[in-house]
Amino acid sequence: MSRSVVTRGTERCEQCQFAPRWCTCPGLRTLDCPLHVDLLIHRREARRPTSTSRLINRVLPASRGYVFSPDIPVAREQFVQPDRELWILHPAGELPPANAAAENLQLLLLDGSWREAARMRKCVESWGRLIRLPPGNPSRYELRSQHAGDRYSTVETLFLLMEALGLPEAAAHLRVQFELHVYAGLRSRGAISEAEQFLAASTLKQSLPSIVHDLQQRRPRP
Repeated sequence: MSRSVVTRGTERCEQCQFAPRWCTCPGLRTLDCPLHVDLLIHRREARRPTSTSRLINRVLPASRGYVFSPDIPVAREQFVQPDRELWILHPAGELPPANAAAENLQLLLLDGSWREAARMRKCVESWGRLIRLPPGNPSRYELRSQHAGDRYSTVETLFLLMEALGLPEAAAHLRVQFELHVYAGLRSRGAISEAEQFLAASTLKQSLPSIVHDLQQRRPRP
């Protein structure tokens, strides 16, 4: 039977939220990016161990995260930077315009379930321009069921948009951190076969070989 760090109330790292055995902090590599990123995080999502908003804030130290509560109004002045055009990423938006410059943009990501994101969208869509992702490959966020090929985790939407904006190196950097997060999550659940299948289609062994090696080592049960 698989052992879950989610259901057993195991002690967690304050930064990555994994149990110490599966801590990904040694593999953390931060990133400077011309695209300014902010997150509006539904209060329920903020408590979910599988949320990727924390990962974004850790990899992009300049990014900001705000918790959304349905009973507390969201203040536009908290978010909008007057010297940048605000894009709000949502499937109901338009495709990114050609030749957009990342250094002129502020991106707002809505982090929550699809129903929660729809509610947040109603509160903020008048602030800027709704943008959706161009078609891409299915999600690799195997810690949750996405239920549709065009649905992605929040961090996936970010590096896919980075690619669309002509920031391939930043996108590749963030993708590696995302894949480390998923791989460690699968290992922490005891899903060894799924983790190895995921790793086979990943660049983790090339990008972070020593971290992958450490995660694969057998350790005695506490």
